[in-house]
Amino acid sequence: MTEVVAALIRREGRFLICRRPAYKARGLLWEFVGGKVESGETGRQALVRECREELDITVLPGEVFTEVTHTYPDLTVHLTLFEAEIVSGTLRLLEHSDARWITPAEIGNFDFCPADEMILQEIRRRF
Repeated sequence: MTEVVAALIRREGRFLICRRPAYKARGLLWEFVGGKVESGETGRQALVRECREELDITVLPGEVFTEVTHTYPDLTVHLTLFEAEIVSGTLRLLEHSDARWITPAEIGNFDFCPADEMILQEIRRRF
């Protein structure tokens, strides 16, 4: 099982989503910024590193919003979504092809990675 972390970054009733590059697995699907936890890292440390690598921002991870386990044809992931706040930097697309701030009502306008479906239901319920 692959441990993965992601950030739920909110701003003015919206949350940040990012579009995967076309050349990656699940290319062009939308997701939350984040990635794999590397050996020796905590989930929060991995989240800070991934946000810096992918968006050139520094985040302060907060509480766990939710966790899900999902099996893709090529791997099984255990995804932990943390509440997170941007504390420095200006968002730049270093990895993703696009980024948007959306409301829960706009979720249906985007094709998300399958692992995010349960998370999106939770966002609709709790936002």
